[in-house]
Amino acid sequence: MKRKIQLTVAVLVTLVAGCLALFAQTPVATIDPSRHGNLWSAQQSIVVAYQKIANAQKANHGRLGGHAARAKDLLSQANQELTLAAEFADAR
Repeated sequence: MKRKIQLTVAVLVTLVAGCLALFAQTPVATIDPSRHGNLWSAQQSIVVAYQKIANAQKANHGRLGGHAARAKDLLSQANQELTLAAEFADAR
């Protein structure tokens, strides 16, 4: 019975990790710099930071305790928020 629970937990953790990976997208600069220069600059910084973290993951063979992956997820979220901020400003 204990083995069955452990297997179920392992499968669920794998599924959740896979879902998170699907939603995390590599950030790209999509904001128009002529309309929103500061937001565009912030978005560029996110893109650079994301790439540097990816390079660190490769250099450390992915052994960063999941923290680098979490940081990349948060950068992706920040990128989405900046895009939404620019869209909101454009709509006004």
